[in-house]
Amino acid sequence: MLTLTLIALTLAASPRMAGPVCSLAGPPVDVRWSGAVPLAPTGDVPLRLVSDIALPGSASRFDYQSLEPGSGRLFISHMGAGQLVVFDVRAGRVVGNLDGFPTVTGVLAVPAEHRVYASATGDHAVVVVDDSTLQVVTRVPGPRFPDGIAYAPEERRIFVSDESGRRDFVLDAVTNAMVAQIELGGEAGNTQYDAGSHCILVAVQTANQLAVIDPATAQIVRRITLDRAVRHPHGVYIHAPHRLAFIAGEESATLGVLDLRTLQLRQVVPVGSDPDVLASDPSRGRLYVAAESGIVAVFEERDGSLVQLGWYRAPRAHSVAVDPTTHRIYLPLADVGGHPVLRVMMPSDFH
Repeated sequence: MLTLTLIALTLAASPRMAGPVCSLAGPPVDVRWSGAVPLAPTGDVPLRLVSDIALPGSASRFDYQSLEPGSGRLFISHMGAGQLVVFDVRAGRVVGNLDGFPTVTGVLAVPAEHRVYASATGDHAVVVVDDSTLQVVTRVPGPRFPDGIAYAPEERRIFVSDESGRRDFVLDAVTNAMVAQIELGGEAGNTQYDAGSHCILVAVQTANQLAVIDPATAQIVRRITLDRAVRHPHGVYIHAPHRLAFIAGEESATLGVLDLRTLQLRQVVPVGSDPDVLASDPSRGRLYVAAESGIVAVFEERDGSLVQLGWYRAPRAHSVAVDPTTHRIYLPLADVGGHPVLRVMMPSDFH
């Protein structure tokens, strides 16, 4: 009897039982778009070069980045080299280059857990790194092609897109154990946490959907089918304070602006071909969408809508990160004169 009582008390105290409920739960919904898609901008280039900084490793593909604002360290997935590059944005130099991350794609720094999580696709595993020592804590096997990563803080759970495995994997950030596998019904694009609704949103590329997951139960609680104007959704960025989701359609080369209050598309705008990574500078209201075609589309948010400021072109610039303190933009480029570089940019209208 005493054992049962202790178990009951433990479950009652669990953050997964007491945490907020995912408020986007509901029946499936189809999102329609009846407007036109405007033409791509032809005006001034909205970014200016600050510097090109040499990066270690081979002249090969990069993927996601994650900035740890407190320490100023930018973690960069050097996919082609199988390395995790650690760049200090304050000092302007590389402070670490970690081996043992074969075909690394997604990366996410989680200061609350003092951990960095990286998707080592070549190992079919998620690698957990101590953010102080930069030492590998453990490798969690399971996903076929781990990619995007998100963190649900109340539940202390890590959600990982398994792109070709058509699932989202769930890790317990306390124990580093795999606690759930969520079947998505299609290839997984990016996975993002929405602090406004306390839900996880996953782009299900081949179903043209967003799957809404309750992080407490690790269950899909709603499916949002997107209009074909945003086709094969992959990159996702959640602007929680304004209740907006920005969704990049890989096949349509468009960006959809989804109102998370009404579940209606506010806009569909053009971006570069095969858009991949999105980044935001909230205090300046800027959104950056980097594409495999080497185009970075720059937008300004005004009254819940996006205004196109222009496009910046760089070779294979499909990954972008922003430091919201300095407003600098970071583009890791695989091959500039035969070497990888980190291109540092500033908005042209900021001095």
